[in-house]
This record gives sequence, structure tokens and C-alpha cells, in this order.
Amino acid sequence: MARYNPKAVEPKWRAAWDRADAFRAETGSAKPKYYILEMFPYPSGQLHVGHARNYAMGDVVARFKRARGFNVLHPMGWDAFGLPAENAAAERGVDPGVWTGENIVRMREELKRLGLSLDWSRELATCDPEYYGRQQAWFLKLLERGLVYRKEGLVNWDPVDMTVLANEQVVDGRGWRSGALVERRKLNQWFLRITDYAEELLEGLKTLDRWPDKVRLMQENWIGKSQGLRLTFRFAGHPDPALGDGVTVYTTRPDTLFGASFVAVSPDHPLAAHLAARDPAVAAFIARARQGGTSEADIEAAEKLGWDTGVRVAHPFDKSKKIPVWIANFVLMDYGTGAIFGCPAHDQRDLDFARKYGLSVIPVVLPSGEDPASFHVKQEAYVDPGRIYNSEFLDGLDVESAKAAAVARAEAEGIGEGATVYRLRDWGVARQRGWGCPVPIVHCGACGVVPVPADQLPVLLPEGLDFSRPGNALARHPTWKHTTCPSCHGPAERETDTLDTFVDSSWYFARFADPHAEPPIDKAAADYWLPVDQYIGGVEHAVLHLLYSRFITRALTDEGMLSVREPFAGLFTQGMVTHETYRRQSGEWLEPGEVAIRVEGATRRAYVGVTGEPVVIGEAEKMSKSKRNVVAPADIADSYGVDAARIFVLSDSPPERDVQWTSAGVEGAWRLINRIWAEFDEITADPPSLSEPDAGLQLRRATHKAIKAVTEAIEGFRFNSAIARLYEFVAAVREARLSAGPAHVRREALSALARLIGPFAPHLAEECWQALGEQGLLALAPWPPWDPSLTDDDERVLPVQINGKRRGEVRAPAGASAGEVEKLVFENEEIAKRLEGVTVRKVIVVRDRIVNLVVA
Repeated sequence: MARYNPKAVEPKWRAAWDRADAFRAETGSAKPKYYILEMFPYPSGQLHVGHARNYAMGDVVARFKRARGFNVLHPMGWDAFGLPAENAAAERGVDPGVWTGENIVRMREELKRLGLSLDWSRELATCDPEYYGRQQAWFLKLLERGLVYRKEGLVNWDPVDMTVLANEQVVDGRGWRSGALVERRKLNQWFLRITDYAEELLEGLKTLDRWPDKVRLMQENWIGKSQGLRLTFRFAGHPDPALGDGVTVYTTRPDTLFGASFVAVSPDHPLAAHLAARDPAVAAFIARARQGGTSEADIEAAEKLGWDTGVRVAHPFDKSKKIPVWIANFVLMDYGTGAIFGCPAHDQRDLDFARKYGLSVIPVVLPSGEDPASFHVKQEAYVDPGRIYNSEFLDGLDVESAKAAAVARAEAEGIGEGATVYRLRDWGVARQRGWGCPVPIVHCGACGVVPVPADQLPVLLPEGLDFSRPGNALARHPTWKHTTCPSCHGPAERETDTLDTFVDSSWYFARFADPHAEPPIDKAAADYWLPVDQYIGGVEHAVLHLLYSRFITRALTDEGMLSVREPFAGLFTQGMVTHETYRRQSGEWLEPGEVAIRVEGATRRAYVGVTGEPVVIGEAEKMSKSKRNVVAPADIADSYGVDAARIFVLSDSPPERDVQWTSAGVEGAWRLINRIWAEFDEITADPPSLSEPDAGLQLRRATHKAIKAVTEAIEGFRFNSAIARLYEFVAAVREARLSAGPAHVRREALSALARLIGPFAPHLAEECWQALGEQGLLALAPWPPWDPSLTDDDERVLPVQINGKRRGEVRAPAGASAGEVEKLVFENEEIAKRLEGVTVRKVIVVRDRIVNLVVA
């Protein structure tokens, strides 16, 4: 038989799958459904091996489930709106739609080359009016229900890119792309009321038992439910009647109220704004305080800055005690009330602030065993349990009891109330960008904000947008924004903001149920397919995309468009593919293909391949175009075929961990492919005949054990373990061939081997299937079953523990009695040495599992 040739084999089988339309999903099939989905890609123009790993994982599951008798939906689309297309338009003078379309064509062909079992009949792109027009339709439905609203709010404004930035896009107070100092501005923005669903989103996490614990925890923390006390510190001497009676704070530690030494308000608090309008020094401080990062992580890490306003408030439970009010950069206006009281003794942030500005530190929680007369806090706040002291009516209570007592007293005196607060804020969805989904709203001088009627959707993006200057190309288009009011038919202007691209990705999985339906979602099709049985994507999307999708699913279900509340029943977050980075001495990044690696003694050195110039080898990092450490699957396919690339990215490490790309790794995968192909070189045409119970028993056991092990590994997302078992099975098949075992047993083994490699190396598997003389496509063949009587070992290896610590092991016949096992244990020389000089009090034998010895 000819040498395995992936350049000829792989295109042949991709063409065969296309002719058979092998991967088209059938809505309403009598088979059990299985919806497998990877997070869809941005069409940047080229796949790298990191993409290949993500999509290969999903393809393994899709092919496996199809072979197991499921009706599989495995679709693909494009998250196609966003800033990169605008950047390309600005830098290259191209239309972003044309640039995006060309990239989609290129990447579609690259994905097809990977041999992915995708239903391309359901392909969609978020920049297609057929998609974003339906998005506008459901957006207006949510507007009717009050889940969409417009308000003036403080935003992060990049004065160079001239757009609103999310907190996560502000790095050290500067725009992530432009590097400009970010300004805090008040703008009218569109919001979605995700906070209406805060409690349900939190409770729903408890049902997601096939999600990683770390992702559920991240979402729980992002929602940030807390229970505490909202109360007012009344002004001691009224600064201005317009400001009310005092400063209202929210606290989760009302037990520490008697340790209060200051009240702090956000730089965006009305009190701060009031004082800044009258005092330039206050205004200058606020401007400085706003220059740092705006995310909670940035604020926590930043230097604590404060300004004593001169305003004083009375302690709510001790009116004789006057407390200073500060403006502090670490207080967030959009959490709680935008004001806190500081108890430095029992909060590290407050303690750091107090030490910096010379404020008092009053301990009120006494650790167990400490003397109240001598206990004091130094440089580390005390945050653990204890008894309350120095706190009048709370003295002697534990922390939780003191919290309840403080809330009860505040409510009884009418100065506060118990409150549940969420850290989650409503979702600001407006972006000042031209390449996005237009907000379907018209602004009329007479009628105000007017929704675009359903029969006038979609609101299309215009042609000829000018991206040569920063800012919103829609806003400066000469004609697009000018329109007629749908209500009074007078002159009006379209909303020029577009929707956050997270909106686009918040429902695409539902549109895949029928991407050509007239309504946004075909409910019958969605009822059949949803929820997604297995979702796969990067952990970097653990919060925003996944949380927004969970919210929109609930909102659309309440609108009657869907019937599920959780969109993704199972979630898997894969690791990244990394590669060394290379730089010239000047700092210029180099691609791996431009670098030659040499081993000089015990040292690896790198040189520019053409000139011999020394190169700095950097750490292995996530593949990134900016650092040019990208390896394209096409490069590997040209040398080894895509099946080798698939096997490497799936076999080198557990799929949830990062994997470092190496040429040696893919060469190892290529050797496995050739070992497998070699086993199909001499195949008997004899039909299977399994009536001889002893013939080739060792190979039959190896075959059925391999089927069981690979099946369980795929079901457990242990793809690297599955491939490791395939290595072992190939060795067993080869050994049986060399020893000339029975032909029909070998054929059974090869039939199983072809099907077992199908999810991992589908092109090779089809070629092996054809070599066996099997009819039809292996992609549509059933998964091989295993015989439990052939997978159970006659012998068990039992660990032996002595007083709970493993001290050895014994081999015992399967099902051996406790007496038989005990005899083997005491006859074992290693165990016997461990038992010298001790008395065995008890022997516990768990059949076929473990032996425990209790000794004294």
C-alpha cells in the first residue's frame, strides 16, 4: 500500500463529506438531540493554532455524539462587528464590510480545511442585516417592556478615539488603544436592566452543575450580592439645604459602626460635585482622583487618595461624636450609595487610608484570647471573628449577632434600614462606533425618543462611511441620520450610537436554531435545540459574554421568544496554545518562521534565519498577532496534514490547560498517524467470526478495553488521555500482527481503531475505513460497542494503607474474598517489613478496591 499522503487524502474526504451533506442537522429528528457549540470567532483574517485547538475539541465531541446515535447540531458563525474592522478601514482605506467579508471567506476555507463537522447551512454573521435586523426587533420588544432605557450617566470617554470605554478598557487611567488620558463624562446612554434579573442570575448558577466552579464563582462575585445596612450620617452643621440631611452610606459591617473614624464619598458623589463647584482645589483633586483606572481591580491596587472636605457628620448612635467627611478615590459611585464609613481597625483599605492621613483607628472586634485593655491594630486590619467591645449596646455580641442588632436599632430609630445590594450594574450598551448594529431609535424635537416601527426594520448601515478620522462615522455621515419621525412625520434624527458587540453575541446560539427564520427566533426550532448541551470557549469570557447571554435568554423567554432560562447546560473553558516570542535586539517582534534555533552546548540560542543576527527568546505566551508568535494551521497542514495538528493540540496536555506549541510535538503526532496507517497495510477480507472464544483473546481484550477507555475519556473531556490510550492500542495491534493472530480478531481490532481515531483524525480514519472495505462514510458509522466481559481484568491491583497512609500494593484475583486478600497482604514482603514491631488491630478489605490496616 502507498505511503500515507495527507495532501491527497484530506481534500478527498472533505469533498466526500460535502457531497453527502454529512453534517446537516435535522430539526425535529426522532434521535436524541445534541447541540455542541464553540464560541464563534471574530473574522480577523487568519486562524492560528489556538483556534484549531478550540474547534478541534468541539469537533471531537460532535463526531463522537453523532456516532453514538445523536442528532447533532454543530454550527458556525462570525462575531463580525467591532473595532478591528474600523481600524482596518482607517489604516487601509477599505470599507469595513468588504474587509470583513473577505476575511470570512478566507477563514471559512481554513476552518473547512481543519475537517470540522460543521453544519455550514446555518452559517451567520452578526454584520449581516438578516441578523442585526432581527436583533433590532427584539431590542424594541425589550424597550416596550421597560428593560431598555436611556439615562444620563458617568462614562469613561477616550478623547482621541472619541468613544465610551468599558472599565476593563481603561488601563492606568488611559485608553487601552489610544493611550490617551480617559475623561469621566456625563452622557445620555442606552442601558439594559440586567439588575432586574440579578437575584435570578445568582440563583441560576446553582443549577449549572456542568460549569467549571471557577466560572460560577467569577459570576457570583461579579453579581456581588451583599446584605447590610443603609443609614444616614446626619450633618453636624448644615453645609447647604440642597444636599439634604446628611450622607447616606451602605455597609456590610454595621457591627463595626462604633469604630467609624471617617466617612468617604466617591469623587462622583453629589456632595463632591457641590464642593467642587465652589472650590477649585476640590475640583482639581477630583480630576486627579479620576485619572486612575476605573475597574475595581485598578482602584484597589492604586494609591489611596483623599481630600478632607471640612464637612462633619454626627455618628448615628453617638450624636456627640463628630466624624470628618472625605472624598476618596477608592469609593465607587455605582455601588451602594457612593459613600462609605471607614472603620480602619477592621478593613485593610480603610486602615491604609487612615494611616496615610492620620485618622484614628478604633478596634471594636476583640479576637479570642486577647485583652481588651491592650489589644490594638498595627499595620494589618483584624477581619476575623471575635466579640464586640467599645460599642455600647453591641458589647459582648459576636459579629453576626451585632450586625443584626445594629440593623434593628437603626430601623427602630428611623435612621436606616436593612438592605440587599448587588455589585452588578445595568448594562450600558451604547457605543459611539459606525461599524455596529444601529440602535433602532429616532429622536424627534416634537415627539422625543421614538422607536422605529417594526415594518421599517432593519435600520441599515449606510454605504460610504468615512473612517479616516477618529470618532463615530455614523454621526458625521452627511445624510444617514436625517430622517422623518414615524410618529408626527416631521424632521428627526436617527440614533447614531450602535450596540455593544456583546449584544450581538448574547443570542446568536438561539438564532442558530433557524438562522433564516422570519422572526428573530423560531420558537419551535429553539425549543427543540436549546439549551446548548456543550459550550466551549476561553475563560476570558467567563463573566461578561456568559452573564449577558444568560440575562438575554431570560429576557427573551419572558418575552415569549424562548422557553429556557439557561442557554448553556454544559460549559468547558479550554486552555490557550502558547508559543515562544522572539525579538530583534532593537525590540522588533519576529515570527517563528523568521527565526533559526540552535543548541550550543547546553544553551538554546536564536538567530534571524537570513542574516544570522542574534534574537532574544522570550517567554511562551498566548499566540498573538501583536507579538507575531502565531503559527497557522495551514503551515502545519502543508507539511504534516491537519490531522497531525489536531492530534497534537488535543494530546499534549489536559484540554483545560495551556499547551506550548513545538515542532517536536507535531512531529510526534505525525509518527502516530503513520503507525496507524501501517496497520492497514495487510488486511484480510475474511468476515468477522467471533465464535472462537480463545482465539486472539489478548487482542480482543485490548480492543474492548481501548473502546471503553476512549469512550469514557471523550465523555469526560480528557482528550489527551484518549489519545494516550490510542497509542497503547496501536502498539497492541502491531504486536498482534507480528505474532500472526487470527485474521478476524485483527479485523475487529482495526475496525474499532478506525472508528476510535475518527473524532481526532477524521481524514485518516476515513482512509482506514475505506482500506478495510467498509461501505459508506466512517463519519456516519456507529461507535463501536464494548463487551464488559472483555474489559474486566482477571486480576486487581489493590493499594494497601497502614493507618491511612499508602505503604504498598498487592495483586489479587478479581472478586477475591476478604480472607484471600488478607492472606496475600501478610505474605507480601514489603508490607511485612512495615508491620515489624507493631500490632495489627484491624484489617478492612474493600473488595477489588483497597486494603486498610489499623496498627498500634
